[in-house]
Amino acid sequence: MLSQESLQQIDREIAKYPPDQKQSAVMSALRIAQVEKGWLANETIEFVAGYLGMPAIAVYEVASFYNMYDLHPVGRHKITVCTNLPCALSGGVHVAEYLKEKLGIDFNETTPDGKFTLKEGECMGACGDAPVLLHNNHRMCSWMTREKIDQMLAELDGK
Repeated sequence: MLSQESLQQIDREIAKYPPDQKQSAVMSALRIAQVEKGWLANETIEFVAGYLGMPAIAVYEVASFYNMYDLHPVGRHKITVCTNLPCALSGGVHVAEYLKEKLGIDFNETTPDGKFTLKEGECMGACGDAPVLLHNNHRMCSWMTREKIDQMLAELDGK
């Protein structure tokens, strides 16, 4: 179900824990699977569960609890806007509205061309850098203004 490269990465994560605690690698395994597949389909969650020797429901509980895991297909560029109180007070709501307008979509929607998905996120631990965005769960974008958003979208649109 996953490539040999992904399985090797998961094995490296499993090796960080005692042999009887390999389920501790579940979050890393889900991240690796999502990077390969683009999102976590039920079959992928079940595969990860089997690989780690866990009940599928336990893996699903983890995947559905954290907002960095996608249980439905997303665009090539997932943009998550922090709307928690500190970011909201520092312009996060305005940034979200601007992105909705620019992309023509609302939260939890994907542009018709499949390029962009917009998500609402909770605290990203960068309150002093507000407003913040997260691109594909890996790239933090701080002190976002309309100009910086336009620049980011142009850069991503070209990829």
